[in-house]
Parts: sequence; C-alpha cells; structure tokens
Amino acid sequence: MHIRICFLSALLPTVFLASGEEPSDSLVRELQEIVVTADQPATRLEGNVLVSTITGSNLQNLGTALDVLAQLPLMKVEDGAVSVAGKGIPDVYIDGRPMRDGDELRNLSSSDLKKVELLLAPGAMYGNTTEAVVRITTRKRFWKGFSFTNRAAAEKRRCWSASDMIDAGWRSGNLELFATGSVSRYDSRIKGTTVNRLEYDGEEAEIGSSQDNRAPSTVGVVKAGFNFSSGAHSAGAYYRYNPEHVDFCNEGSEWTGTTAPVRRRIDRDIRSRSHLAAVYYDGNLAGKCLLHFDGTFRRSSSTSATATTYAEEGYAEVSSVEKKNSSLYAGKLYASLPLFKGDFTTGIQDSYTHTRLDYRMLNQAVGEYIPSGLTETRQKSLAAFAQWNRTFHRFSLSAGLRYEYVDYAFDKDGRRDNDVSRRNHLLTPDISLGYSFCDDASVSISYKMSTEKPPYPQLTGSLNYVGIHEIEGGNPALRDGRMHNLQVFGMWRGFILQASFMRSIDTYAFVKELYPAPTLQLMMHPVNIDVSALNLFLVWSRPVGKWTPNFTVGVYRQWLEAGGGRHDRPIFSYYLDNVVALPFGMRLSVNAHGQTSGDMHTNRFGTTWFALDASISRSFFNESLDVKLSATDIFGTLNNDWTMDTYGVSMVKRQSYDRRGVTLTLTYKFRPRASRYKGEAASQSELDRL
Repeated sequence: MHIRICFLSALLPTVFLASGEEPSDSLVRELQEIVVTADQPATRLEGNVLVSTITGSNLQNLGTALDVLAQLPLMKVEDGAVSVAGKGIPDVYIDGRPMRDGDELRNLSSSDLKKVELLLAPGAMYGNTTEAVVRITTRKRFWKGFSFTNRAAAEKRRCWSASDMIDAGWRSGNLELFATGSVSRYDSRIKGTTVNRLEYDGEEAEIGSSQDNRAPSTVGVVKAGFNFSSGAHSAGAYYRYNPEHVDFCNEGSEWTGTTAPVRRRIDRDIRSRSHLAAVYYDGNLAGKCLLHFDGTFRRSSSTSATATTYAEEGYAEVSSVEKKNSSLYAGKLYASLPLFKGDFTTGIQDSYTHTRLDYRMLNQAVGEYIPSGLTETRQKSLAAFAQWNRTFHRFSLSAGLRYEYVDYAFDKDGRRDNDVSRRNHLLTPDISLGYSFCDDASVSISYKMSTEKPPYPQLTGSLNYVGIHEIEGGNPALRDGRMHNLQVFGMWRGFILQASFMRSIDTYAFVKELYPAPTLQLMMHPVNIDVSALNLFLVWSRPVGKWTPNFTVGVYRQWLEAGGGRHDRPIFSYYLDNVVALPFGMRLSVNAHGQTSGDMHTNRFGTTWFALDASISRSFFNESLDVKLSATDIFGTLNNDWTMDTYGVSMVKRQSYDRRGVTLTLTYKFRPRASRYKGEAASQSELDRL
C-alpha cells in the first residue's frame, strides 16, 4: 500500500464533526490533499451493496459524475439519464441527500467523488417505488472563501445545442452560501413512420402517418441556498426556479388504406415554470442518535397550445389548449440509533399532492369524441417505516417494514368520481441476508414487496388529438401495482452475478385499440396488467493497469398475456465499457453495446447489434481546466424501432433518433466545493410522479 499525505501546518486533535463540517478553531490549517492508493478491488460487494472506489482509480479524472457512472458495473447513462440493468431509473443520493435534477451530476466533477454505492435491494426507508439506489459520497474539501465553476458545452447532432452553467459558493466559519445558474438551448430532430393495421367493419384497414419532429427548447435554472453547522447540529435551505419553453413542430402526412397521403403540420407551444423550496435539520443527540428532518414544497404550472393544420382543402384546423397546475407539500422525519449491536432507523413521512388539468378542444367536430374537460387529483399519503441492519462475523442482515396510507381523490368537471377515487392501506416488508467468503467472494439474497404508483400524467382522463384517426390519453382508473421481487447477488473476484425474479400485479402498460366513435378511431392508453419477469446479468469488471474494462451480458425474459396476445420473446443484451489512461494525462473511454429484438411489457423493441460511443479528455493548468471531446452513436447503428400488437391492432413504428453527434465540453474550476445542500427530498417519489 502506498500513501501520500500533505501535512497539516499545525497539530490538530482528533475531532468528530457532524456532516463533515470544518471546525472553526483558528489553529486549523488547510488540509490540501489526501491520496490513498491501495491494492484492493475497485469494486466490491458489501452485503447487498455494490461499492466502487473512485479515489485513486482510473475513473478519478474522467470528467463528471455522469462519466463515472457510465463506466460502473450494471449502470448505463444515455443523454444524461442514469439507469440500472434490470431495475430502470434509480434514486440518486449525493452525500446523503437525493438528487433533484440531472444537472447535479453534470456539475459534479469526477475528481470530487470518493465512492459510489449501488443498492439493488433498497430497504423500507427509500419508499415502495424505489427499485435501485445510487449513493455517491464525495471527497470533503475544507476550503474557505470563494469557489467558482463554469461549465460550457456545445453539441452537434442533426441540430446544434449549447449549455452554460455557473456555480459559485462562499464559506466562512460555520456558514456556507451557494448559488447556481444555468441556461441550455436544446434542439433535436426525429424522423419516422407509424403504420397501424386492423380489421374494421369486416375489412382490413390501414392507418399510417409520417413524422419529422423538431423540438427546440430553452431551459433555465436558478438555485440558491445555505448550510449552517454548529457542533452536532446543522441546518440549511434552498430555493430553485426552473422556467422552460419548448417550440415543438411536426411536419408529416397521414393516410388510410390506398388513399393519397394528406400533408399535415402539428405546432405545439409549451411554456412551464416551477418553484421548489426545501429545508432540513440534522442533529446528533447524545452522540448516539441522529435526528433528521426534511420539508419540501413545490409548485409548477404549464400551458400548452396545439394546432394541427392540413395542406389539402376539406380538412379543418384542430386546435386545443391545456393548462396544468400542481403543488406538493411534504415532510419527512427519522431517527437513527444503535440497537442490538446493529443500526436502527425509524421515521414517518407524509405528503399532499394536488394537480389540476384544464383541457379545451377548440374544434367542434373533433369535440364530439374528444370533449373538453376539467380534471383534478388530490392525494394524501402518510407512511411509517423502520429498518434494522447488522453485520456479525461474515454475515450481514437487513430487515425493514413500511406502512403507508393513501387517500386518492379524482374529480371530473367538478364532481368526484367514486369509481376511481380510493383509499389504500399498504404494508410492505423487505429482508436481505449476505455472506462474505473472503475479501473478493460474497453472496446475498433478498426479498422485497413494494407498490408501483402510476405517474400523474397517466392518471388524467383527458384525450389528445394525434391525427384524423388516432387519439392518445391517460386512464384515471389505473390501480396501484404490487410487486414481489426475489433477488440473488454474488461476486467472485472480478465476476458479478445479478439474478432477480419479479411478479408484478396491476402494473401498467400501453395498448392500442379501437375507440368507440362514429368514424374509425384508434386510441393508445395505459391499462393494468400482471406480468412475471426474470432478469439475469453477468459482469466482469477488474482494473488491468491503466485499462479499466467492464463487460456485461444479460437476458430479460417476461411472461405476459395482454391485449389478446402473448408477449414473451426474451431480450439478450451486452455492454462493453472501457477506460484507458493515456500518456500526457489524457483519458480515453470507448463503450459499445447491443441487444436482440424482444418484448418488454406490450412493446417489442428492434435489434441493435452494435452501437459505439467514445470520448477523450485532458486537464490543464493544474486541473483547473478540463477539456473533453465526445462522440455518440458513431456509426449511426442505434435502432429505435418498436412494434405493438394488442386488441386486434398491429402497430409498426420506424424511428430515426437524433443520437449521432459530437460534443465539446470546457470546465473551469476555481477552488470548487463538492458539498452543497445536505437535506433530502421529503417525498421524492411524489416529485417523480409529477
């Protein structure tokens, strides 16, 4: 083991501080750096947690936190979105508090990461809907005074996009102030065709359309807050304002059977804004009990005006206006303390969510089958949870229990719909047992029961005009799903095995079917389904000198009967990620992936045999300036096609996504700090559903 330490300029007694805060004693001098390089695996299994050490690895100077996550086992990053193999989108925590927008990972430097933990069997504390958790721990920096980071990026795909972010902070004694501002201009272009075939009035019918979509958008974020720490107590708050403007345009055509295509243009102007305020308190009582409180308030509003116009005579313009307002009040209080030689956490969590959607169809003829409507949803949720963890000898045990009461009310045009409104009492347990054979061989088995709550946009009763013969809409009658998940997780040297079997009752999937109307109309909307699924992934990941490879092969197989058919074709996939430390301080990453055609819920996705992404980066001026050049879908081989066959309607969708391109990113750092607001989302699951 090799250790390099830059010493303190004065002697400092050992002090334990809450939240990693710096003591205000004037004898303390700046701790410049601690670098530890150890002969240990970069990734190891601790119970049911996969822990990857970033400090001292080839990933330390890769760029941003997103760049690091893209190279870790079982994780994937695409267009800034993080996903976990077999688990979907995880909850992400940074230094104990949840991430609320993707910019946090873009703004967090890889050199500030200490370790990344992947929980594939999160306990009761994380909520019923959480299937995976990514916990990021940063390296604590004890700088005083002013810090500043500026990150600018320019991207060229089919269209140009650009973004700029400024992050500033000031620290003195126990007080830390921080502020972030960013503006982004995104533009993309997607082309494709959709063909539906069915039997209508005893004859075969075909409904088709072509699309050429542009969606230029301008997004802004302004965020400011503070952290204050005194002894064993700390508190903080922040406010965030997020405006957005999207100018969507779709130029294409529609046709039925052998008739000539009708040229069509869809324009949609979307303006939205959101306000979010959060506060937290963290206290260490009697040196043994940690007390934590979070409060969150969010209010958002959006207005969408849509106009569909046709070039040929005889087709009237179809226009609609949609106004949506939502608000969230949430609180979370928990305490952690030692119990029976383990760690015990218990707490309560509550939230109130209100969403109001006012949809107005301005075309009288279309209004006959897509009527205007005012819908409102209100949900009150109260939860209590308890979690206990203990490690003894080579065994690790985790057990939890969560109780949740949900009161959901749905109003249509001012009247309560008792068939949709409901009250639920939910009790969900989880348990995990792990055993370590040696330092590089361990196994764990876990079971978790959880619920799945549909996103609020899927619970609305409004319908949207898509074309002369097509409608899309939500389903207010969707029930909350129940999931049973049994998982085995093992590691031996550089090999990792993850296998899980999940039984979902009343989860939701999209179907397409005939809609009762005077003319031929198809409707796509979500419905409840029951499905069983097996996920199996085998990973090899072990650093080899300056090369850090990560090779994954997997299969997803489901058993589902829905919409009058079976959907059970397996999907085989692979991922090959590589990071190489080159001479002159350069870092190269080359990632390839592919998958076979197969079913996921009611969708059958197309085959991508080989897709390649790559990037090269280097730091200058003592790591103050980072320059990175990256390329995505280099050979333009990514397949985005998919099909659906439900209720007698066979749909084939051919798409050409805007994924191939290059990006140049410049990052300047002046004494940057990783620590920021230390609170948590009082109800992260409700924020995600909004």
